[in-house]
Amino acid sequence: MPRSQHRRPALAHPEPDEFDVLDILHALSDPTRMTIVRTLRTAPERACGTFPVDVAPSTLTHHFRVLREAGVIRQREDGNRRWTALRGEDLQARFPGLLDTIVAAYESALKRPR
Repeated sequence: MPRSQHRRPALAHPEPDEFDVLDILHALSDPTRMTIVRTLRTAPERACGTFPVDVAPSTLTHHFRVLREAGVIRQREDGNRRWTALRGEDLQARFPGLLDTIVAAYESALKRPR
């Protein structure tokens, strides 16, 4: 198949009733992934290469996969770009208040002196 016709496999996104709280907690246990989530709370959708993180592209891809497979984010392809959005409504419906509580606790911890 010519390169121009090669399609990437479809991205897997769990349905809200498939969300597992332990997968979500694991996904939100990493500072880079929390930066992604906090960034998406202020922007409805963002291109993958525009997040304020200092990691290699392959590492960032891994973080997106962990968040996506847990149900925290949704990604879509648009040409040669991949766009990322927070699944806030789905998370709120499945686990009311969980995301807000975790983000608030994380932000509070960032403000504490070490």
